[in-house]
Amino acid sequence: MAAHKGRRLRKGAATTAAAALAVAALSASQAPGATGAPEPLQTSAGHSTPVPEVSADGNATGNSPYYTDLPPLKSPLPSPSSTIGTPVSRGEGEAGIPATVLDAYQKAEAELRAAKPGCNLPWQLLAAIGKVESGQARGGRVTADGTTISPIIGPQLDGNGFALIKDTDHGAYDGNSSYDQAIGPMQFIPSTWAWAGRDGNGDGKADPNNVYDAALAAGHYLCRNGWDLSTERDLHRAILSYNNSTDYLDLVLSWVDYYRKGTHSVPDGSGGVPRHRSDDDLPRTSMPATPRAAEPKPSKPAKPSKPANPPKSSPGTPGSPSPEPTPPSGKPTPSDTVDHLVSPDLDGTELTATAGDAFERRIGARAVTKDGKSVAKVRVRFTISGDTDATFTGGERVATIATDAKGVALAPQLLAGEKAGTFEVTSVVVGHKAEGVGYTATVTPRPADKLVRTSDTALTCAPGGEFAGQVQVKATYKGAPAAKVGATATLIKSAADPSANIVGPYFKDANGQPVRTLTGLTTDANGVVTLPKLYADLFSGTYLLRVTTPGGGSVTVELKVSATASASASPSPSASASPSPSPSAGS
Repeated sequence: MAAHKGRRLRKGAATTAAAALAVAALSASQAPGATGAPEPLQTSAGHSTPVPEVSADGNATGNSPYYTDLPPLKSPLPSPSSTIGTPVSRGEGEAGIPATVLDAYQKAEAELRAAKPGCNLPWQLLAAIGKVESGQARGGRVTADGTTISPIIGPQLDGNGFALIKDTDHGAYDGNSSYDQAIGPMQFIPSTWAWAGRDGNGDGKADPNNVYDAALAAGHYLCRNGWDLSTERDLHRAILSYNNSTDYLDLVLSWVDYYRKGTHSVPDGSGGVPRHRSDDDLPRTSMPATPRAAEPKPSKPAKPSKPANPPKSSPGTPGSPSPEPTPPSGKPTPSDTVDHLVSPDLDGTELTATAGDAFERRIGARAVTKDGKSVAKVRVRFTISGDTDATFTGGERVATIATDAKGVALAPQLLAGEKAGTFEVTSVVVGHKAEGVGYTATVTPRPADKLVRTSDTALTCAPGGEFAGQVQVKATYKGAPAAKVGATATLIKSAADPSANIVGPYFKDANGQPVRTLTGLTTDANGVVTLPKLYADLFSGTYLLRVTTPGGGSVTVELKVSATASASASPSPSASASPSPSPSAGS
């Protein structure tokens, strides 16, 4: 048993006896200082078997090797006095998680809770994957912003005991222009990071070597396809999509269980690094390359070689590979025969939907050869880009679909989201350079064709005072309450001149300054919007306030400023407060 120290396999609440039995079944191990990557396929006797070529985006890591150290049997619950910087008792595994790394996991969980509440992603799952992939960024060797002090790069995926994944990033991330290598604390392969990468620390870029970016990307990756990680089935599917190995699944689940029992922060750089890797018994034929400078100009790619053979999965599932078979040596794969993608049937049809609605038309792409013949079993990746919150069904902005017998891949249904604007959807053949096809889609604002005041009480005020009541209007569209409709309120010059006035009543912005145009107002579930308080300057007279909405809704409200009006002579203390709700203001 001593030879298996640190290699116990525990599932959930497994007993010590069960854990002991699992030791004999665990055949993979890891070495210090190396980064996580996929394990080789194992026979029942524990011997390595040839690893088939896999697709460049078959999973997050490309089935790279990973650390196999298991958590200690003792719960990691810290003593009540445990604080950052306080020495803690360590066992065979590191119970504490470096502070910045732990913060990245927890921030990613919080963002996913808001963005995809149905996923139920626990930060402990990210911590478990981070542990087996990179030893929590090599014990927390990260800068204050979460960037690894030195790159974490896995072995090159050249088929020697690993998957075969030819270069997809021209060496931009991993410094290898021949084969891909997993990169960063969560060990994404470049082709997966290209569409799954996220900006988790708000610096405007998605960096796989930053633990905040990598953790958020991993969270979104695990939450794709509408998976609910509170269910065992979807949790297992998500983990296996990260690295397709049952040993990997069991290992990650054991760390999830361990961290659920309690953990604590340790100073960055003080975390333990695992000692055993899943490729310990394999020859190390190459060392990780040194990555080039950030975002270099890609060199001209070499002539495409035959793409990899992805794991089997059901065609038509977003993010999943197609069942493209491994071809006989020397024969092209279906992807190799594709010359370009064409639109299957839209023929220039406009893609337009109202905010909050689904687009009626499904976009797609047909893979064809040079002579126009359709190509089946080709993976096509659809990507949404642009300044809107449009997504595919399930909340994703990327979907990979296999072409059917007619060579057509239909993307999941497009959902408009709430932000109006224009966006693009591009399509490419995964693992093969071929001209793609793109679409432009427009999200129009929610409309209201009628606005009315909810009260007929006159609005009056003394010069320099505060109007006693607030203007409230109700929006309807085709007779029904219009919810979530944007509205604009303007103190206009006259009924014939809708431009903003320069004197008379005004709103206040967040700094207490006068403004006479408000945008960003939104009706509630009943179609009602209440405007912020109004104030009067020193000029008496009758003034007009106009509220408008997309779709033609408009109402004009009369405001009177007179010395005889029964209003406070000066603004009340609440007048200095910022308007509520918080619309955008313009003078």
